[in-house]
Amino acid sequence: MDVARTTIDQLLELARRRLDRLDPAAARDAVKTGAILIDIRSDSQIARDGVIPDAVVIPRNVLEWRLDPASEHRHPDAPNLDDHVILVCNEGYQSSLAAATLQQLGFARATDLDGGFQAWRAAGLPTRRASTSE
Repeated sequence: MDVARTTIDQLLELARRRLDRLDPAAARDAVKTGAILIDIRSDSQIARDGVIPDAVVIPRNVLEWRLDPASEHRHPDAPNLDDHVILVCNEGYQSSLAAATLQQLGFARATDLDGGFQAWRAAGLPTRRASTSE
């Protein structure tokens, strides 16, 4: 059985065509007007680098289950389908793929932070050490 192959670069390009990606300053401004920042980085990245204050931490491996309104495993702070959702990963790759998936789940305004947490930190925007509960 022959299956058409898509490279990761092609998959990423297709995902990003659907997104209105935000640079760190635009993401900060969007949060000020009600957007929800969701940090999908691994525990080790969060422990190493800290977190963005007020970001909701939901690991990538459970993201869809924690956000889908129909899921019995929905996170108590999950956004509504019409909310502006901005995903943050470490460097802005994983978050692009995840945001495109969230759009398929009905989050029409899902997008991601271009450059991820590292770009946020490099822009001098606020971060803090992670607590043990994150």
